[in-house]
Amino acid sequence: MKTGNDPAELIAAIADLEEERALALVRQRLHAGDDPLRIIEDCQAGLKQVGERYEQHQYFLSGLVMGGEIFRGAMELVQPVVERHVSGGASGHVLLGTVEGDIHDLGKNIVTMLLTCHKFTVCDLGVDVPPDEFAARAREEEPDLIGISGLLTSSYDSMRDTIALLRSEGYRGPIVIGGGQLSEEVCEYVGADHWTTDAVPGVELCRRLVAEANR
Repeated sequence: MKTGNDPAELIAAIADLEEERALALVRQRLHAGDDPLRIIEDCQAGLKQVGERYEQHQYFLSGLVMGGEIFRGAMELVQPVVERHVSGGASGHVLLGTVEGDIHDLGKNIVTMLLTCHKFTVCDLGVDVPPDEFAARAREEEPDLIGISGLLTSSYDSMRDTIALLRSEGYRGPIVIGGGQLSEEVCEYVGADHWTTDAVPGVELCRRLVAEANR
């Protein structure tokens, strides 16, 4: 018999847009002491299925929006536990934003939350950020690392333009791109140093890169 701690249950509840059940499962797993980072990964997996069903015309746009709202509700439950779960002193300074032409922010917001919990100073520029704003804030903030987010394939050229401008203006720190459809080929095309498709491993990557840079 399945229990509420079965990851497949939470993934399916989000994928099926069962909001009350999904949030109840999150609460149950948190109460049982499950790793909150694993819960986040399972929520992402469920949301990914929502996106796939939308692309396959099984869901209308309203379903995609509802999936995002369920995900946000789950993150509101998880965040306080994550803040208690992690520890450590000041870690570094990160600049984040979603590139021009893209308004998706769920993955970026998770990264912001997790980095903040890990005592990073995070400057989140928001969504639809033009290259010149990235460059201006990089000069102002002098971050240890820049994270550039984009979900749409149409955002790759904007990523490329942004990274080219950052490099031409002298930024030499690591640049990480994040998005559900990225690959090594995309990373090479846009000129980034690293890439990630999931928030939790992406945060671990950022922590490692900043630690290496500050040795």
